[in-house]
Amino acid sequence: MKNPQIKLLLGDEAVALGAIDSGISGIYGYPGTPSTEIITFVQGSKKASEKGIKSKWSVNEKTSMEEALGMSFAGKRAMVTMKHVGLNVAADAFVNSAISGVNGGLVIAVADDPSMHSSQNEQDSRFYGKFAMIPILEPSTQQEAYDMTRYAFDLSEKVKLPVMMRLTTRLAHSRSGIKTYQSREQNELNPPTESSRFILMPSNARGRYKSLINIQTELVDISTNSGNNTYFSGNDKSLGVIAFGIAFTYLMDSFKGKQNPYPTLKINQYPIPNDMVKKIFEECDKILILEEGYPIYEELLRNNIDLDDNSNILGRLSGDLPRTGELNTDHVAHSLGMEVKVEEDIPSVVENRMPAMCVGCGHRDLYDELNELSKEIGNRKVFADIGCYTLGALPPYEAIDTCIDMGASITMAKGAADAGIFPAIAVIGDSTFTHSGITGLIDAVQDNTPITVLISDNYTTAMTGGQDTAATGRIAEICRGVGVEEEHLRLIIPLKKFMKENIEVIRNEVNYKGVSVIIAQRECVKFYKKM
Repeated sequence: MKNPQIKLLLGDEAVALGAIDSGISGIYGYPGTPSTEIITFVQGSKKASEKGIKSKWSVNEKTSMEEALGMSFAGKRAMVTMKHVGLNVAADAFVNSAISGVNGGLVIAVADDPSMHSSQNEQDSRFYGKFAMIPILEPSTQQEAYDMTRYAFDLSEKVKLPVMMRLTTRLAHSRSGIKTYQSREQNELNPPTESSRFILMPSNARGRYKSLINIQTELVDISTNSGNNTYFSGNDKSLGVIAFGIAFTYLMDSFKGKQNPYPTLKINQYPIPNDMVKKIFEECDKILILEEGYPIYEELLRNNIDLDDNSNILGRLSGDLPRTGELNTDHVAHSLGMEVKVEEDIPSVVENRMPAMCVGCGHRDLYDELNELSKEIGNRKVFADIGCYTLGALPPYEAIDTCIDMGASITMAKGAADAGIFPAIAVIGDSTFTHSGITGLIDAVQDNTPITVLISDNYTTAMTGGQDTAATGRIAEICRGVGVEEEHLRLIIPLKKFMKENIEVIRNEVNYKGVSVIIAQRECVKFYKKM
C-alpha cells in the first residue's frame, strides 16, 4: 500500500471507497437506511466511473445478492449492500452462497439499525452470518471500515466464501478522517472450469455443506491471527471487557483519554477467537460484554457449560446495559461504575417532533381523498407499506391500519378480504411495488380477490434519498401483464383540483368485487428538480 491520502468520510463511504480500491467490478443493492450511502458514493465516484464499476440499484435485496453472486461466479469481485431487514429478503441466496462458495471475492455489507431510527425492528445481522457460518467483520472506526473492506475481499477469495461486513447506524452515519491507499486492479474474467459446486442439487449440496463445516476450525484460526482481534492487558483484573465493533470505541471514549485499567478483548472479526476469550475469563473476576445489537455472544458465553457462575458475566442480559436500543458512551461508563452526568431537560425548541410528509406531497392529497371517501364507506381497512406514505398513520391523516414489511400491504389486504373484510384497500409506493408487491398482486388476480390497490407513484425511492426505481413508467404495463383487467386499472393525479373526480374513481373501484388498481401518479416534490 503506497501513497496514503486523507479523506473525511462517513462509515458507509469508507466501505464504498474500500470496495472501489479493492478492485470490485460491480456493487448491487436496494436503498435502505443506514446502508444507502455505500452505493450512492460509488455512483458519484469519478474513480468508480473511470473503472467501469457497475453500480445501478437492484429491484430488491434478493436480486442484488444473486447478481453479485453471478459476478463472483465470473471471477470478478463484487459487493452487495442492504440494511438489516433487507437481509431477510436476501436470506435464501445469502445462506446458499455459503454452501456453494464463491469464485471472485464477494462481500455483503449490511447496516443494522439499533434503536430503530428508520426501521421496523432491531435485528442483529450477526445472527445471519453465524447461521450461514461465514466470516464476519465488524469495524470499530471509519478507518477500520476502509481497511477491513479491503481485507474482506482478500479473505473471501482465500477461503472461497462470502464475507459479511457488519455496520451499525452510528458508525455508518458519522464521519472521520481516514487514510486511503492505492487501488487494486480488477480481476480478469475467470469463471470456474468445473462448476458443480454452484449446482445445489442435494448430491452436490451435501458435499459442499461438509466442506463448509470442515473449514470452520480454519476460520477461527484466521480470525485469531488476523490482527483484527486484539487483547489489551490491564492491571485491574477485577473486571475484564469484551468489546465488539463500535462498542470498543464507546469503551475508550468513556475513559476520556485516561488509561483503560481493565484487560480488554477487542473483537472485530468472527468467528470469535476462542483462546483469547478463554484467557480473559481465566484472568478476570468478572466479564463485561459490550456488543451493539442483540446480546448474542453474552448469551452464548452464559450458556457455556465450562462456566460455573453466570453472575460473573455482565451486559444487556444482566441489566448492566440497556436491553434495547443503541449503546453509547454514557451507557458504557455507567456499566463501569463511573459517574455519568445527568442530562438537563431538552429545550422545547429542539425537542423531538413527529415526522410529517413534505408540504405539497402527492401522498397527502391521496390520503385526503381516501379519508373524504371514508366518511361514506364507513368501516374500511387500509393496509399500507414501507415508504414516506407510512406517515399516513399519524395525525392529521390517521388513514392506515397496518405497516409490517416491504410488500405486505397487498398480501395482507388479500388475506383480510379472504376473511370477509370489505372494502380492503392496499396503499403501496412505486419502488415498494416492484420490490415485493408484484407477487402479492399476482395472488390477488389469481383469486380475483375483492381488493383495491392504490399505488402512490412519485417516480422515485423518496424515503431513502430519491434513488432511481425500476417502476418508473412501467407500473400500468406490469399490472396488465399480471392480469389486472383494463377497465379496473385506473390512473389519477393526486391534486386538490382533481379531488372530486379522484374520489369518484376510488369510490367505483372500492365497490368493485374483484381486483382493482389505481395508480396515483405525481412527482415527488423534494426530488422534482433532480428528476
